[in-house]
Amino acid sequence: MKRYLLLLSVLGAIGLPAFPAVPQTAADPRALELVRKIDELYRSRSSYAQVEMEIVTPDWQRTLVLKAWSRGLDKTLIRILEPKKEAGVGTLRIGNEMWNYLPNTDKIIKIPPSMMMSSWMGSDFTNDDLVKEFTFVSDFTFRMVTPGGAEPGLVYVECRPKPGVPIVWDKIVIAVRDEKGRVARRMDYSEVKIFGRRTIPSVMEMVPQTKPGYKTVLRYRDIKFDLPLEDSVFSLRTLQSAK
Repeated sequence: MKRYLLLLSVLGAIGLPAFPAVPQTAADPRALELVRKIDELYRSRSSYAQVEMEIVTPDWQRTLVLKAWSRGLDKTLIRILEPKKEAGVGTLRIGNEMWNYLPNTDKIIKIPPSMMMSSWMGSDFTNDDLVKEFTFVSDFTFRMVTPGGAEPGLVYVECRPKPGVPIVWDKIVIAVRDEKGRVARRMDYSEVKIFGRRTIPSVMEMVPQTKPGYKTVLRYRDIKFDLPLEDSVFSLRTLQSAK
């Protein structure tokens, strides 16, 4: 998984101004402001979301409807509501640990480290995607760059994980379509909507670059931030209760 490049097309979605595409240093305040806005886009003390996940492959496609609760950067609970045959399936993440609940067998299964890069529910998101705890500002070094063939009107920020940070990407380039390196997946954000006091993209599309015809689209039906969520929400007991 080394030296992969993840492309995020986010500038238009979050409404940032277009800066001149010229080489800058890592201390450039514009680069800091850009990555800080990306960090804060979906983060809060806590949140509750209703999400539709459309999984598309060359041979089939299906749509999951789910609810998700989160608190801070280390606790997440996901519950599938539809389709009926998968209703009640749940995923709990606490820190770097993760469990799945299967209602058909009434069993909780802990996800081993060897399975963290496996697909979550057949989607293009991995188990590892669900337990990431990094932030761009805290865990990356970054700089404004101008890659060869830069598109007019776009800015480019190269982010590299700091030593010791457990991130599989060698670097992340924001708002880039760069032919250098090996592209693993591309995330596009679109359909900006207002949820409460936040204006955020309501659609996230993950497209693997090495698997033609595959993609996973997340559509936020609703999202609420800074809710009072008890510790009991993020527990194995709640995971198994399917409530």
